[in-house]
Amino acid sequence: MNKILCIGEALIDMICTDRGQALSDGQHFLKKAGGAPANVAAAIAAFGGSVDLAAKVGDDPFGKHLSDVLQSFGVSTKWVLKDPRYFTTFAFVSLMDNGERDFYFNRGADGQLSVDEIEAIDPGGYSIFHFGSATGFLEGPLQSAYKALLLRALDNKVFISFDPNYRHLLFRDNTKSFVDQSWDFLKVCDFFKVSDEESMLLTGATNVKDAAAALLAKTKAIFAITVGKEGALLGMNNRIEEVSGITVKPIDTTGAGDAFTGAVLYQLSQYDNDKIRSLSNTQWKEILFNGNKAGARTCEFMGAMEAFKHLSNNIFK
Repeated sequence: MNKILCIGEALIDMICTDRGQALSDGQHFLKKAGGAPANVAAAIAAFGGSVDLAAKVGDDPFGKHLSDVLQSFGVSTKWVLKDPRYFTTFAFVSLMDNGERDFYFNRGADGQLSVDEIEAIDPGGYSIFHFGSATGFLEGPLQSAYKALLLRALDNKVFISFDPNYRHLLFRDNTKSFVDQSWDFLKVCDFFKVSDEESMLLTGATNVKDAAAALLAKTKAIFAITVGKEGALLGMNNRIEEVSGITVKPIDTTGAGDAFTGAVLYQLSQYDNDKIRSLSNTQWKEILFNGNKAGARTCEFMGAMEAFKHLSNNIFK
């Protein structure tokens, strides 16, 4: 089995359980380990994969909690660095009655992962690098480290996976910067996963069909566009194919996309890179269908990391 490196943020989600209350009025909060690349790493490990996470947390109880949770899944935290100068990053979220989210991002240590620190990572120890976080496109040391690691992956011919993980609440005033930086990755990666909404944002298309066609024309990567309960679209070899979804009664959709990506990367890690690049459309459709299974399974439980406890490679059978 080949090893995967995920890079990006590990953070604490503080979820207001007083539904309909603004953050300023909420009294009760639930602490959850989170961060898209941390979620993907946990999902890979839950399937039995070999995975490291490169991230930075504070040297505080919350950073310890994140490390402990990741280790409980089997994620190597060798590159989860603790910074005594900064607190662990928090994301506070409250779901309002109108369906909107009251959101506050209290950024700390995650953005401080530096180029010098990721230089210690040997690309030769990994077959896949997964870049999976919109926070990597916010200004700061992580932004530079993110791009430096991409260049090292290209130089060492590491298989590159990318998930932009757009968060409107982080980029509402600078969407163009997010799109432009995403294309730096889309143009050179080997595989990427986007949601239906992200596909339209990144291409300027008004529907998923046109967005898929644009991504097919402008990228060389194999890609998946997730379309909720309908499943996913597979883009490769100059054509788009549908991959059916799985019907479940969702309890919480948090982490479903990360479970999908984790399932895809776990399956790819069973092959060497030359074999990955020669997989057929049929094989990729099976890989994405298994990803849909993982995403659906996650929707049956509350909370991403909690749901991942119920993942295993048995769901692929």
